[in-house]
Amino acid sequence: MKEDGSALHKSILFVCLGNICRSPIAEGMFRHIAAQRNLLDHFTIDSAGLGSWHIGHPPDDRAQAAMRLRGIDIGGLRGRRISPADFEKFDLVLAMDRANRDALLKLAPKERRDKVRLLMDFAPNLCVHEIPDPFFGKNNGFDYVCQLVDAACRGLLVSLTARPSPHATSTARPFVSLKG
Repeated sequence: MKEDGSALHKSILFVCLGNICRSPIAEGMFRHIAAQRNLLDHFTIDSAGLGSWHIGHPPDDRAQAAMRLRGIDIGGLRGRRISPADFEKFDLVLAMDRANRDALLKLAPKERRDKVRLLMDFAPNLCVHEIPDPFFGKNNGFDYVCQLVDAACRGLLVSLTARPSPHATSTARPFVSLKG
């Protein structure tokens, strides 16, 4: 937050393997949560994939169905591949799993690697470090992914908008409940 109380603008890129399951779910979920709190204008939000298989395709039908059950429409999103310019454009590049993170770290310029993190880093109380790829599984895998992404996106929003205590002596933030 700026001293006047307004949030700084942040740009966030969610990345998975093909950009039709996990990363569009994360993009849609974060956009929805930020909008609910009237903070959407404080963020640039996008998603991308490491591969080129699904460029221009909408999210997987099962991902769309799982998000519709939550009142979120991601049908207008289209798959795209991450580009070198994304490491300049975005403040955070959030991977869905360690394999995605490792691939992103290889692609990122050395001076931009600090932008690459795991999305689940923002939901440490769940003790889940990766969002599993539901593509080859059954439909209930998409519901589980939505639950994980919801918790992590709520934690991400809190971490990006929480005001540090004026009495704090370190840069660590207190543990915040992900409820609500």
